Amino acid sequence: MVEQIYLIRHGETSWSRSGRHTGRTDLPLTARGEQQARQVGLRLRGLSFTQVLVSPLQRARRTCELAGLEAQAQLEPRLQEWDYGEYEGLTSAQIRAVRPDWDVFRDGCPGGESPEQVTARVEQVLAALRAMRGCVALFSHGHLLRALAMRWIELPLGAGMHFGLDAASLSRLGYEHNNVREPAIELWNEASKQPPEPQPAAG
Repeated sequence: MVEQIYLIRHGETSWSRSGRHTGRTDLPLTARGEQQARQVGLRLRGLSFTQVLVSPLQRARRTCELAGLEAQAQLEPRLQEWDYGEYEGLTSAQIRAVRPDWDVFRDGCPGGESPEQVTARVEQVLAALRAMRGCVALFSHGHLLRALAMRWIELPLGAGMHFGLDAASLSRLGYEHNNVREPAIELWNEASKQPPEPQPAAG
């Protein structure tokens, strides 16, 4: 059985820094995001993974590369971020100016994915993970990883609103008492000290 699942959210992008919802828009990491990704590699040093699965979006792939795990990486399309549809590129404040009580985990996104669709997607990922052995690393995105963690511990997707996840954070799923019937979150949203914003070179 799979022993532990490490969840790694990608490093900072220009949209994540400004709070804009970034679903399928394929943005690169910022310079700070690349620094964060290298720090992820330092925090994972010494761990051995039987599988490394990565969202095909470049911000996740680059984080994996800079963390030093590119050689093991396999693309997993189901690890792509929530499809935000009409809300792509908008901040939560902009969305709630029109729809004050909106929550992605409960309401989904018009023209994008519903909570039921995301639930079905992460359940497929979890079924594949449970058939693996050893420790597995997933490089993915904020809302998708929160959804996956909720279903791992058998909570409804809506509980994800209570679990924040920072850029380049590290989380770990496993079991209480090493019992497969007691899935647990062993570590959540661990982020090393954020590197300072890179300064432009003089001259």
